[in-house]
Parts: sequence; structure tokens; C-alpha cells
Amino acid sequence: MVLDKNTIVRLQDIQFGYDPTSPDELAVRGVSLEVREREFLSIIGHNGSGKSTMAKMLNGLLLPVSGTVNVDGLSTANEEELWRIRRRVGMVFQNPDNQFVAPTVEDDIAFGLENIGVPREEMESRIMDALEKVGMTEFRQAEPHRLSGGQKQRVAIAAMLAIRPKVLVLDEATAMLDPRGRKEVLEVVKKMNRDAGMTVIQITHYLEETLTSDRIVVMDNGQAVGEGSPDVIYKQADWLRRLGLDVPFACDVQYRLRQKGIQLPNFSTSAEGVLDGLWTFV
Repeated sequence: MVLDKNTIVRLQDIQFGYDPTSPDELAVRGVSLEVREREFLSIIGHNGSGKSTMAKMLNGLLLPVSGTVNVDGLSTANEEELWRIRRRVGMVFQNPDNQFVAPTVEDDIAFGLENIGVPREEMESRIMDALEKVGMTEFRQAEPHRLSGGQKQRVAIAAMLAIRPKVLVLDEATAMLDPRGRKEVLEVVKKMNRDAGMTVIQITHYLEETLTSDRIVVMDNGQAVGEGSPDVIYKQADWLRRLGLDVPFACDVQYRLRQKGIQLPNFSTSAEGVLDGLWTFV
């Protein structure tokens, strides 16, 4: 693991098991990872690989049985620092309905701000700023449960943005959405990463969503078994399939072409790049 002075999240040899009576049955085993400020990191792996368990350790929802988790210089092992960590790490889960507690969108976002002690005179500007960033200002008085899936998830993200975390963790946040809803949510998240410099950690099984990541970490059997740029990871189609994963469409096309003895000049994760490569054979 390469040390970086811009690291905001550091996991050092963490382990976690759900059953204390079976210490050998670990959901996460010996993972070390550093996440840099402003990075867009995707974590992939088949069901049960440990990726969501690891995500919940990033803000102290779960505590490792061994190893350390540090966020912005704070340790989740220190109970007195957990409140400060949770202000730095916002989490959005798979089902947004589970995160709504108030009758209107505005009230729901205000509830989170009240919990962290934001003065009432500051709440209004924070709420409007967060809703504007996710394109939901016209729904501030709407009932959250009457919104579409994509709109609900955007409100859930707005609630996190109002707290102004340094790190946003998406734990399968698009899993219950249709393609349009997934696109809406990802556009918002990418904008926050690009324009506001927010660090994003995305856990997903939709591999197409990871193609614009700065880095991808691959989980298997509770361990981090590989990491690299999308180009590096998805060029290894055989390896990913052995782990129970597929590869994005453009990468699969190139894999099938290689099986037929056709090697494009440059590997690409985009359909446009594949088409450009195919033109060299015309």
C-alpha cells in the first residue's frame, strides 16, 4: 500500500465477523486500503464478498474486531471521535425509504442538521443549497414517499450534502433504481466529486457505473484482491469471471475479439473507443 499525504480514509489490516462465537468466519479479513482526497473510488465484488460490511466500518456503524479505521486523522476506535467522523462521512444506502423520518423533503433534511447542532438560522441556506445541487428545489415541500425512486435517492444524497461531509459513501445506492434513476443519481454524485472536490466511495454491482472511477478495488471472500484504474481492472476479463463478476459491455466485446484472434490497437472501456479501434481493420 502506497502512503499518500492526501489520504483521507485509511484502513489498516481490518477484520470483522458477525458471529463472535465463530472468530474464524470473517466477513472482512485483513483489508488495508487508502482513499485520497477528491478521489472517486469504486468497490466491486460478488454478493457476500465483504464490500458492504467494509463500507459500514468507514463511519463506525460497524467496528473492526482488529485493525484500525482512520478518517481525516480520527479513529473509529475512539468513541469520543465517532460523532466527528460521522460528520465527515455521509452514507447513502440501497433503500432511501429507510432513511426518511419526516413528512416533507425539507423537514427530513432539517432533521439531520438538527442532530449535528446546526443553528436554525443557518439551516435554510444549507437545505436550499443541498436541494439545488441535486436538482430538487421544487420538491422541498413534497412528501418523500410520493417521489420516484431516483428522486428519493437524490433527496437522500441532499440530506448528506447538507451536513457537508468530506466523504460520501454510496452503499449499493442505485441497486433499486431503474436505468434513468441510476443515471440521475450518478450525475449528481459525479458533479459533487468534480466540482466540489468531495471524495466518493461507491459500492456497486453495476459495473458500467465504475467506468469513470479514478480507481477500482475488487473484493473477494472478505479480502481486497485487486485494485487499479478501470482500464487495468477490466482488461482482466478471465480473472473477473473466475471471481463471479462480469465485465462492462465494451470490455466484453474486446475480450471476445481477442478470443477470435483480433487485437485492437488500444484497450478501451468505452463503446466509442472500441469502434475507433475496429476502424483500423477496415
